[in-house]
Amino acid sequence: MKILYGTTNKAKLQAMKNALKNMDIQLIGLNDIEKELPVISESGNTPLENARIKARAYYKAFGIPVFSCDSGLYFDEVADSDQPGLHIRRVNGIELTDEQMIEHYAALANRYGGRITGRYRNAIYFILDENRHYSSMSMAIATEPFILASKPHTKRVEGFPLDALSVDIATGKYYYDLDVKDVSTSVDDGVRDFFGKILK
Repeated sequence: MKILYGTTNKAKLQAMKNALKNMDIQLIGLNDIEKELPVISESGNTPLENARIKARAYYKAFGIPVFSCDSGLYFDEVADSDQPGLHIRRVNGIELTDEQMIEHYAALANRYGGRITGRYRNAIYFILDENRHYSSMSMAIATEPFILASKPHTKRVEGFPLDALSVDIATGKYYYDLDVKDVSTSVDDGVRDFFGKILK
């Protein structure tokens, strides 16, 4: 089955292809669509509301099975006024580059003692057809808790800037120094389960 993942982020598309690689799904992204993309205002108050807004807009525009995802980033030790929440990349109305994000979040961690504990709460909204819509924001698709450090790793992966600051709680090592770990792989089982139940 061909399914559109509503993203132009190549790294996110590849990560989702990896998560769903053993399923009978041909995953394409918005860059594979040869039509004009709709302009979408992500005006929701939660990751799930934003995922729904995007999925509905893409389904209306292209008429094929589509899902969209959205995330919020939340830290245990951080004041409400400093929580990124839905605005992980957008700070004070400005869309940050990958390097600007690393600088911003390293400074945030530094303000709170150099290490803060975070978790991404993820949402997914999937439209199979007009009558079949499915969604989740369960903890099964949230990342495991991780430490965000004030000193970045030297490695960079385009589209995943905060992985350069992410430290595994159990080992104290940067995720980039572990064999098969990053902040997104912990949600793969939950994503596979979500699609598996719908498409079985």
